[in-house]
Amino acid sequence: MDLLLASNNKKKAAELQRVLDRAGISGVNILLLSDVDPYDEPVEDGRTFEDNAFIKARAGMKATGLPTLADDSGLAVDELAGMPGVLSARWSGGHGDDEANNDLLLGQMAHVPDERRGCAFVSVCALVLPSGEEHIARGEWRGMLLRERRGEGGFGYDPLFLPDDAEGRSSAELSPEEKDARSHRGKALAQLVPVISQFA
Repeated sequence: MDLLLASNNKKKAAELQRVLDRAGISGVNILLLSDVDPYDEPVEDGRTFEDNAFIKARAGMKATGLPTLADDSGLAVDELAGMPGVLSARWSGGHGDDEANNDLLLGQMAHVPDERRGCAFVSVCALVLPSGEEHIARGEWRGMLLRERRGEGGFGYDPLFLPDDAEGRSSAELSPEEKDARSHRGKALAQLVPVISQFA
């Protein structure tokens, strides 16, 4: 069975594959946007992660007729009233410039004391089926914002995120398997496993 992941992020696809493998689900062929006929990707103009996840999942299913899974995720910093939030990927202006986004966030938080550097990675995953059935799941991963980058793994804000449950290592210092077991996206995807298993 083909399942469209409304993204071209191969690391997200690999994470989804590991979640399915761990759950013993086989026969699911994960497709990225580059694997299907091009279509006009929608503007992600929602105010919440849920809004944007559904915008992407509904557009993918409508364009391809395939079950479509979409993730919208980001970093919510307590001191910034939950921002960058849905603007995480384009916090510095351009889209997906991890270095610039990290630099800007570090600058904005430079003088904030440790006790006010709490934050959470948030992931919302939407699954839209050709039948019209829709599912949504949310996962959060709490921690604090570091003052400098640590680690070479992951992507996005991983080098700045010190999870509460990672024995003093940043998200970018965890192995993929360790990250899957803790992460916001892993938690959200795991909630959708029963649904995927029904139609796999």
